[in-house]
Amino acid sequence: MADETYTGEFYCVKCRAKHEATGTIQVNDKGRRAAKAECPECGTKLNRFLPSK
Repeated sequence: MADETYTGEFYCVKCRAKHEATGTIQVNDKGRRAAKAECPECGTKLNRFLPSK
């Protein structure tokens, strides 16, 4: 299975601003989908929960 990607808006808690980023979609133990990316400004890890398919 190919890795899914998500391109969209993430909120960076370090910059306290929203940024556009591309990240991979992962499914946690409870089945919740989340996109994980890196802030283009400061390099902090970003997470965004996504709706189920």
